[in-house]
Amino acid sequence: MKHFGIEIWGDNNFIIKKETINVNHGKQPSLLEITNHIREKGYKGPILLRFPHLIKKQLDTLFHAFKSAKKEFGYSGDFHAVFPLKVNQFPNFVDELMDVAKGYNYGLEAGSKAELIIAMSLTPIGSPITVNGFKDKEMIALCFIAAKMGHNITITIEGITELETIIQVDKELNNNVKKRVVPKIGVRIRLHSSGIGIWAKSGGYSSKFGLTSTELIEAYEMLKEYSLLDSLWMIHFHIGSQMGDIAPLKKALREAGNIYAELKKRGVESLKAINIGGGLAVEYSQHPYAQERNYSIKEFSNDVIYLMQEISKSKNVPEPDIFTESGRFIAANHSVLIAPVLELFSQEYNEKSLRLKEKNPPLVQELYDLYDFLKKTNAREYLHDALDHMESLLTLFDLGYIDLEDRSNTEILVNLIIKKTIQLLKDEDANELKQLQEKIQEKYLVNFSVFQSLPDFWGLGQNFPIVPLNKLDIKPTNPASIWDITCDSDGELGFKPKTPFYLHDIDVEEEEYFLAFFLTGAYQEVLGMKHNLFTHPTEAVIRFDKNGQYEADGLIEAQNLMDTLDDLDYDTSIIDKSLKNKIEESSNLTNDEKRELLGTLYLYLSENSYLKTIQALQK
Repeated sequence: MKHFGIEIWGDNNFIIKKETINVNHGKQPSLLEITNHIREKGYKGPILLRFPHLIKKQLDTLFHAFKSAKKEFGYSGDFHAVFPLKVNQFPNFVDELMDVAKGYNYGLEAGSKAELIIAMSLTPIGSPITVNGFKDKEMIALCFIAAKMGHNITITIEGITELETIIQVDKELNNNVKKRVVPKIGVRIRLHSSGIGIWAKSGGYSSKFGLTSTELIEAYEMLKEYSLLDSLWMIHFHIGSQMGDIAPLKKALREAGNIYAELKKRGVESLKAINIGGGLAVEYSQHPYAQERNYSIKEFSNDVIYLMQEISKSKNVPEPDIFTESGRFIAANHSVLIAPVLELFSQEYNEKSLRLKEKNPPLVQELYDLYDFLKKTNAREYLHDALDHMESLLTLFDLGYIDLEDRSNTEILVNLIIKKTIQLLKDEDANELKQLQEKIQEKYLVNFSVFQSLPDFWGLGQNFPIVPLNKLDIKPTNPASIWDITCDSDGELGFKPKTPFYLHDIDVEEEEYFLAFFLTGAYQEVLGMKHNLFTHPTEAVIRFDKNGQYEADGLIEAQNLMDTLDDLDYDTSIIDKSLKNKIEESSNLTNDEKRELLGTLYLYLSENSYLKTIQALQK
């Protein structure tokens, strides 16, 4: 895995310079420099870095791709895009998104009342807002209010009942008014076509959302009956997130395009747009043979434009405007999680840890001799002998014939023999050696929570690129598993022989070693859970000025312990009083000790749940 696969997932956003990984923008500062700069201000635990210039880069890429495709094929329809707020609703992201999106007529998509309020307040008048998901009367009324404010808002019908509610709200809010104002209306269609992979159920007849062909005809007749047909202007579909294969989209485009054409032939003059939903994939893989996306953004945009044009020509209807709601593509690469390694759990397997006796059991002595005389010509043979000896010695321990020191020496010597064998035979591509790496993997305890910061790894098995911040001029040799600090066995990114991951052998008592988790900007924050009451990490927005210098702005520290408990509706004043009373009533303490203990307690209550590094404790 050369350079941790940065040439696969990095998109030239980050580069490796000598021993560090650097931001490929401005003066190209290293992530280590940025991290240390923030930590010097007293911020502890993991840090989430946001890079607004990467949000803008993705917007530029998306709009440029469709502009080029339109020009190449002579396409007459327009291209529009909105960001689905469900992907990341955090203000430090959304505010930056809307700032860098100026000039693109870029808007927001909402799927709940709270998201709709965000969209109504942050989307510029005239830029598009789309509203998806199940809606009640109140939410539909909010859409009418947005339209009356002047917003270019489209409410997507997910079922016939919603259309009935739209008709009811229209009567109530547009009764006795000077000018009838109705939001644009879209209909989500339930396609026969489905996606592939984890999110395949987003499409197809069994999908959660959308109208069947029968319901679509019924909706058309209701819109016509209640004089709302001239508000119908969008067909909407979605076949799933992280669409790794382009083929299902092509099939869905043909189906949706033909539905659009059929409605146009029925006289729906106002129908002018097809919303293809989200799904534009991000490449997360660090290995060339395990890549997740089989198409480029150019192929994606060309296929959409070409197919819509072909259907429009064949059906003799105007070419529709194209809408996308790609969120992962826009948000994923803008943030990087930085977390320090606290401990390596297998460092006891070294020669210094051996407790050899003057007279050892014969098999233990043979293990030591195997290790001492191991070389490339005999490595495989000696390895097999060592593994056999280990099984025999563990059996002898169970039967009570050897003691705990003998067992410890056995484990250390076999581990050292495996490591030495792998090093001697590293140029051989043998499955046996790859499988042995699992037995000697180093466990890195990292100061973060998988459940809070990488929930898609825990819930869906989604991998994220991981790179150490420095030592990149040294080849890492430790097969690595990453453990988080929660008390849950699922909080582990385990070593996988098929997609192996290696880190450096370091002494955390002598130096700090940070890991960066990339492409965490989509879904991870909003899906993150307070398992063990670990909160959202400290975050910072990294901006670059005209001279290429960076500034860490928008710093928001992770919640302290009492704020975390307050979020769970604990009465923190009662907790505070209880703790204070129990100290004051303790018969084990003098008055001076009580005052000192209270001061220490309140200091700890002002901290967050993340652990302090060894270096920080020493200071």
